[in-house]
Amino acid sequence: MAVDPALLNWLLDSDPALKWQVERDLAGAPPEQWEATRARIRTEGFGAQLLSRQDPDGQWAGGAYFPADFDFNGPEAAEDAGQPYTATTWSLNALREWGLDAAVLAGTAEKLAANSRWEYQGLPYWGGEVDCCINAFTLANGAWLGADVSGIAQWFLERQLPDGGWNCEWVNGSVRSSVHSTINSLKGLLYYEAATGGSPKPRAARHRGEEYLLERRLLYRKSTGEPVAPWVARQAYPFRWFYSALNALDYFRAAALHDGAAPDPRLADAIGTVRSARQGDGTWVQERRHPGRVWFDVDVPGEPSKWLTFHGTRVLDWWDEGHSD
Repeated sequence: MAVDPALLNWLLDSDPALKWQVERDLAGAPPEQWEATRARIRTEGFGAQLLSRQDPDGQWAGGAYFPADFDFNGPEAAEDAGQPYTATTWSLNALREWGLDAAVLAGTAEKLAANSRWEYQGLPYWGGEVDCCINAFTLANGAWLGADVSGIAQWFLERQLPDGGWNCEWVNGSVRSSVHSTINSLKGLLYYEAATGGSPKPRAARHRGEEYLLERRLLYRKSTGEPVAPWVARQAYPFRWFYSALNALDYFRAAALHDGAAPDPRLADAIGTVRSARQGDGTWVQERRHPGRVWFDVDVPGEPSKWLTFHGTRVLDWWDEGHSD
């Protein structure tokens, strides 16, 4: 990929959790190089810090989705306080997305089966619960760690709404999909499919969910054609559970590569949104730190972000290569 040398050098001067991905996807490094960098996640930087926080019982912060000391009636539970990102599910998400070898966490799946229960009705960890986003994270994390999460995969088929997407508020009667719930559901299904080989029905459900977003060109309300919300164009990493054009495009790139498909033309407007956010020096600025408790930050709001620059550059290169003719 034709990445400016100065920008590439800046990106390569990163934590191993990011550097190996830059080497593989932007620098075109040979496998032995980026695999060696990836192996360092266990012992260096962000990965090592997060691994050191794991509890003896396999959890992080003593809880499944919320830390054990979270007060659901206290100030941290206020709507504008965000949510904590220190508990087990969020910690596993980060380690998996950074590329940690699952073998490093050998035995964790079994410990979580024995010791971790969802805050919702005390349900067993690998059985999932009723929230689409939580179940999507658990589906991917279970596939990564070798847990049996086939029941969660089936759950997504049963909870897909008539319009093709998903909504975490289905349990409260919602029959219209949410872009947040849908992108997280799709990411979980894709990871599970890639890890297990997949089967026709989950794959068809994934494609229906993709169509829900593509019909809206990732940005607009189908009913009015107006933008979904201002936050669609927001540049923020980690993505967490929040929908954005970049988060969605990152998914559609991965799905197209998995399916051996070309970029869908309906992604063009979202690509334009991401392209317009790129600064003159080729970087993207971290616009927001999603509020909530974290073990540590991986970026600084208001400054050029190596994480966003990596994801933005990779998405645009994928799109541009698919339209080089």
